[in-house]
Order: sequence, then structure tokens, then C-alpha cells
Amino acid sequence: MLLAGESWVARTTDVKGFDAIDRAQLEIGADALLAALRAEGHDVVHLPSHAVATDFPASLEELGEYDVVILSDIGANSLLLHPQVFNQGRRFPNRLKLLAEWVRAGGGLAMAGGYLSFQGFQGKANFHDTPIEEVLPVEILPYDDRVESPEGVCGELTGTEHPVVEGLDARWPVLLGYQKLVAKSDATVLATVESRPLLAVRTEGAGRTLAFASDISPHWAPTEFLEWEGYRRLFHQAVSWLAGDQ
Repeated sequence: MLLAGESWVARTTDVKGFDAIDRAQLEIGADALLAALRAEGHDVVHLPSHAVATDFPASLEELGEYDVVILSDIGANSLLLHPQVFNQGRRFPNRLKLLAEWVRAGGGLAMAGGYLSFQGFQGKANFHDTPIEEVLPVEILPYDDRVESPEGVCGELTGTEHPVVEGLDARWPVLLGYQKLVAKSDATVLATVESRPLLAVRTEGAGRTLAFASDISPHWAPTEFLEWEGYRRLFHQAVSWLAGDQ
């Protein structure tokens, strides 16, 4: 499987009296998910955010090397604006359209929440009205869709039996935020948060898709969620279902 996103470069200025020091550091937010999936035997390739524009698969043949693709905290622009387009003004394949075509041919696609997922912070993720929205199990709002919940909110299973949620607790540990999404009429909502979809699945053509409205890493996913034994089980089962193993 391919996990795209979940990293960032943090730029910081340390002011020490008269002097200021600028520094930058690459930070990875996918460690908990990568460890959980690899512990279950999944072969995971992590493509960090800064490499998505140049290295994300640009053909159905390249996508065909994977059973599952997860987009997490990576906006549509990183998939659309290869340097060949942005810097050179030359045509390049539309990877949003390719992903949708790949799904319909049998691929498994998931999107996890975050500031650059779904519509995202100030609408900058910008997946509304794209081929990705067409195949996901949820409709994406056309504006900033975050719900910040610093007091903590809990996900709850809907009671629908499905391989993705088999054996999970009916009530989940707290989350600190999520994306406000609308389930499509043919989607199956497996978990909710504050009566909104938290986890939903759908079939699209010969493929399968999944939407998880909250984060797989801080800040929306605090320690108690990441260390919950259901975290590993949930994403192992999700990837297995998306790959058609269940």
C-alpha cells in the first residue's frame, strides 16, 4: 500500500535577545500508523508530503503496483501541480482523475482527516468537486470543514456489522477534532462522532473507498487514541478490506 502525506517542514525562529536564528525541520506524523500496519504484515510505502508532487504515481500502470492508497493531510494541489506543470507550463497527467479511474478498476482508496484533507483548513485541501470526491463515500463541503473539539469527543459505532469494525469497542477514545462530512446515499456509515460520519465505506465500480473524518496522528488524534488497541486493529482491518482481502 501507498501512504501519501502526513509530513511537514516546520520553520521556526528562535529569538535570543538581539539575535534571531531561523531553522527548519522535517517532521513525520505517520509513525503510529506505519508501525501499526507494518506490525500486521502490511507492506507500506510512505511518500512524504514534499515528495508527492514529483513522485506520486502518474499512470494506471504505476498505481497498479499498489492494492491500497491512503491520502492523509495532503492537499489536491500537491497531486495536480507537478513541477512540469507549475514551473514549465507543460501538460502532465491529472492524478486525481487517474486515482478515480484506478479505483473503478479495482483499487482501494482511503482519505484520513487533517488540516489538508477533504476541504481542510481555510479550504486549502480543496477536494470538493473533484474526481476524488466522486469516488469517496462522503460529500465534501465547499468551505473550511474542520470541527475543532479541544474538550474531546468520542467516536461510536453505528452497530452495522462490517469487516472494518469487527471486534472494536462500541465507544472509542477521545479525538480532538474531525472533518464535517456528509455521507452519500449509497455509503455505509460504520462510526459517528457527534452524530456525523466518522468512518464510512463504499464500493465504486470494482473498487472500494473509505473515509475517516479525523486524524491518524496528533493533534486531532491524542495519545489515548493512538495507544488504544483498537487503533491498530481498525486500520489493519480497513486496509485489508480496501485491498479486497475481506
